[in-house]
Amino acid sequence: MSTDVKCMYQGQITSFFIPTVTLVGPNCSKEIPNRLKSLGAKHPLIVTDKGIVACGILKQITDILDAGGISYVVFDGAVPNPTDQNVHDAAAMYKENNCDSLITLGGGSSHDCGKGVGFLVSNGGKIQDYEGVDKSSKPFPPYVAVNTTAGTASEMTRFCIITDVARKVKMAIVDWRCTPSVAIDDPVLMMGMPPSLTAATPMTDACAEKAIEFINRYLRRAVANGQDKEAREGMCYAQYLAGMAFNNASLGHVHAMAHQLGGFYNLPHGECNAILLPYVCEYNLIAARRRFGRIAKLLGERTEGYTANESAEAAVKAIRQLSRDVNIPEGLIALGKKYGKEVREEDIPIMTANAQKDACGLTNPRTMTDAAVAAIYKKAL
Repeated sequence: MSTDVKCMYQGQITSFFIPTVTLVGPNCSKEIPNRLKSLGAKHPLIVTDKGIVACGILKQITDILDAGGISYVVFDGAVPNPTDQNVHDAAAMYKENNCDSLITLGGGSSHDCGKGVGFLVSNGGKIQDYEGVDKSSKPFPPYVAVNTTAGTASEMTRFCIITDVARKVKMAIVDWRCTPSVAIDDPVLMMGMPPSLTAATPMTDACAEKAIEFINRYLRRAVANGQDKEAREGMCYAQYLAGMAFNNASLGHVHAMAHQLGGFYNLPHGECNAILLPYVCEYNLIAARRRFGRIAKLLGERTEGYTANESAEAAVKAIRQLSRDVNIPEGLIALGKKYGKEVREEDIPIMTANAQKDACGLTNPRTMTDAAVAAIYKKAL
């Protein structure tokens, strides 16, 4: 854990991590050339994936760059749950083409892959060298993160999650240097994203509460109609506010456990989180009853006359209902079948051991024993 985080918990100082500049709103992506020029960037590597290419979003961005007189190189090989090899291949392209900056375009996978590139081209070595907290020593090249999903808020965070294929582990890299220079959240770019992807997406408390309120208000609408402009823009703000919260308060065992499902089975991170969330919340209830009671109200539950326990339990009920409404699979086995994977109970011991080593678990509100983690995996099957 970094010195800043330790001190924050001891009440000595407060650190708040956020991009230098964030642009949110329809067609704000047109500002990308100007932002690159202001950073001294002339020849970026665009890190994206083939889905973004296929649905025409890459062309929207390259047209903007062409009009702005910015030359670029495209790496479109980012994969869901980006791997160490993925990162090394993209970094090699950056170096071979003498790039001087980064644009990441897409959701969490593209941003994570691009952040991995940033570590290698600025600090050298291999991506495994940066697993943990604040392991880099040199600044990133100029970096603009262009978001296309209201999901992980990776375009504005200091988190980078990369799968180590040999170990079947999703490495949690937490480093303030990988926070993008500029974050772009343009709801127009999100209009073509499929419903399944939309569904899977003191200051920290304020940010988290507003994010929950917006998610409750807009997520169902965005899933029901991807062309609903108000819902898309609302989800832009929701995911960004959520990122502001967890970029500073960190995450917990939902993410620590979801990372292992991605590492083992290459399953989508958002849906893994959604399935695990109510089970981890149930475990955490006794550590934060008042907060869960507040979450219940933000999710539209009527808790007047409820005890503290009943209000907290209502939050978990509301979370489960939201997942059902946006068609999240009922359990991990069903999720595996959806993507042609077999989620196996016999893998739980090694996933449990790896989850307990994940940096995201350090801030879970209730201490997680190995037995507790294993039990949650089993319940979530």
